[in-house]
Amino acid sequence: MPGPHDPVREPLALSRLRSMLLWTLVLGAAGMMGELLLIGHTESTAQLMPLVLLATGMLAGGIVLLAPTLKALRLLQILMILFLGSGILGVGLHFQGNQEFELEMYPSLSGVELISKTLTGATPVLAPGSMSLLGAIGLAMTYRHPLLRRNTPEALEETHS
Repeated sequence: MPGPHDPVREPLALSRLRSMLLWTLVLGAAGMMGELLLIGHTESTAQLMPLVLLATGMLAGGIVLLAPTLKALRLLQILMILFLGSGILGVGLHFQGNQEFELEMYPSLSGVELISKTLTGATPVLAPGSMSLLGAIGLAMTYRHPLLRRNTPEALEETHS
């Protein structure tokens, strides 16, 4: 088993943890994508964006599972940042949509009552936060990954090819 000084390899337990996080990301993205398709989350560009991100994330995750490279890990990191942003934006859009609906139905609503009705409206406000959670899982998987260390032979070889 390699020691902590080995720049390319890492302890088996850490490698297995990375694998579990990556499988969690890929399977979680597949499940979320299936759910969004089942509920018809395809009516606008804003609704299609999470589906595109999830499909791309599953593909990038699959590539990293099968043949991890520096470029694949960097792509995955960028996608996970987009997942984080998408989740935050989605929460805002769901909140705004529910609020507009409630104000259309009950124009006199305001304050705590409006917020309460908005948070419990037809569109689940916090559901898009799952995208951010998957993004955090993906970023945790790449944290201090051996291929992302600049001095590893694999990283140097990829840089020069």
